[in-house]
Amino acid sequence: MTLKRLFAFCLFVMCQIISAQNDSITSLKEVLVSDKNLKSYSVSQSVLKLNDSVISKNEALLTDLLNFNSTIYFKEYGRGMLSTVAFRGTTSSQTAVIWNGININSQMNGSTDFNTISGSDYNSISVKAGGGSVIYGSGAVGGTVHLNNDLLFSNRFENNLRLDYGSFNTIGVNYKTSISNKKWSAQIGLSKNSSTNDYKYLNQYNWKGEQRWNQNGQYDVITLSANAGYKINAKNILKLYTQSSNTDRNTSLVSESEMKSKYVNGFNRNLLEYDGNFGKFTPNLKTAYIFENYQYYADNSSNIYTYGKTESFITKADVGYQVFKSLQVNGILDYNRTKGYGSGFGDNVREISSVALLIKQDASANWKNEFGVRKEFTDNYKSPLLFSVGSSYQFGKLYNLKLNASRNFRIPTFNDLYWEEGGNPDLKPESSYQAEIGNVFTFHSFNITQTFYYMKIKDLLRWVPGTNGIWMPQNTDKVNSYGAETLLGWKKSFGKNNVTANATYAYTVSENVETKKQLFFVPFNKVTASVAYSRKNVSAYYQFLYNGFVYTQSDNDPEKIVDSYNVSNIGIDYDFKLLPSFKVGFQVLNLWNTFYQSLEYRPMPGRNFNLYLNLKF
Repeated sequence: MTLKRLFAFCLFVMCQIISAQNDSITSLKEVLVSDKNLKSYSVSQSVLKLNDSVISKNEALLTDLLNFNSTIYFKEYGRGMLSTVAFRGTTSSQTAVIWNGININSQMNGSTDFNTISGSDYNSISVKAGGGSVIYGSGAVGGTVHLNNDLLFSNRFENNLRLDYGSFNTIGVNYKTSISNKKWSAQIGLSKNSSTNDYKYLNQYNWKGEQRWNQNGQYDVITLSANAGYKINAKNILKLYTQSSNTDRNTSLVSESEMKSKYVNGFNRNLLEYDGNFGKFTPNLKTAYIFENYQYYADNSSNIYTYGKTESFITKADVGYQVFKSLQVNGILDYNRTKGYGSGFGDNVREISSVALLIKQDASANWKNEFGVRKEFTDNYKSPLLFSVGSSYQFGKLYNLKLNASRNFRIPTFNDLYWEEGGNPDLKPESSYQAEIGNVFTFHSFNITQTFYYMKIKDLLRWVPGTNGIWMPQNTDKVNSYGAETLLGWKKSFGKNNVTANATYAYTVSENVETKKQLFFVPFNKVTASVAYSRKNVSAYYQFLYNGFVYTQSDNDPEKIVDSYNVSNIGIDYDFKLLPSFKVGFQVLNLWNTFYQSLEYRPMPGRNFNLYLNLKF
């Protein structure tokens, strides 16, 4: 389907919906969730939701939040530098980041840099483990990270200002305002996070007895966002989400003899959404424009740079129908047109259309089932038929059994297909089959989720040496990944004392089928834990992170590893109650002054401090 035809179809459907009449009206909830499918079609998988109270206890950038509160493993090229993930033993391009229901992974390299995103820009952040390509498309193999801006319709005017100042001249500013009534809802936000980032390396990393420090590590991340919703009437609502960001950072030096380089990248995201509610008939239409770009300066004292840009236009029609009280069906049409151009891959256009069907069945109050199927159509690759099937059964109040199986994929990126020195237009998408079983136990204020999974990935994309010494991508490897994930939560009140505790554990084996070797930069073990205490105006918390060792080479040479490490943070704040909230807080990061790094030759800072002021008015 061409762009003009699909756009005309969506416009026609929207006009018909707005003008339609239906006597059966279901009232909209006060809070409008930006990603409805996350809740509706995730009953058979594990979803970890991080709310405002958890977000505020962590450093601003998304890497720190998820590193200390989820099973995802992060590989950082130094503090504030490039940050990529491994979720369930997959590659960085096999975790999809979803912004208000739209997949925003880079069209150029297929992944997301988590150090370009501030967690405080969102109302809630959720981590969904396991495959999700039927709903969210390419990259949703190991799991998905959901960034949500939910709109509230009630009479309120609320402002939130947080100011941070910490070691290495680290400055943080985050301001959010929310204005709403029963008809309108608006949110405006600004965040800025910067640092000279010149921390000293601990003694374990000194050279010939000389003190070294992190050089050329400055970074500055600025993000502006605005979201609005308007209730036309009880049946129809329009929502607009927009966000722009620019990240300007140098790249930390491995050795003092290196040339100082710089990497500048940014994005602009715009999403217009229509929600309808006509009893059994619930249409949702989305139109999005996403722009991303980068500029790389090999010498940051020069104005010479290489660059890349992509522009994506996305339309999505999701029409739900309540066949019976116990049966919901959603049909989804999706169209994506991306134009990419730059120094490395010239000027190219890719068009992808897809159709999907989702079914949700409540066999009883305790037994829920879900099924989905998706097929994509494009001239760039042959798309496999994707599916997802899951079931959840609640045994009384204590135990919930979850089962899920799916096929997922990741498509070749612009760099893979069109890179001028080695791009391969004949690549196939990576394909994955996976199955998991989840066990959820709930006892009073204590809950535990235990998930076991198995995953087979074929046609893994790797850049390998080709003819004339030119590296090029090929579908080479098969990978088997299996393991276990545990999520623990506990909350208790003793009079005026409130205590919460959370923990996660991931055991991951991700092996190359041919060599039987663990994939490099995938730890066998990761543990996180946190305890928070509050009484009246005082609150305090402690965080713990353990990452097991990782191999740095595909042959699993025991001499070529990054050692395991554990890191702890502690914080305390006091609310003076001069406004609805007037908090002053203090944090000690890397409390035990531990030397650690997630990537060789990229040491992270030792003990450092942060002071913050949080106002709500």
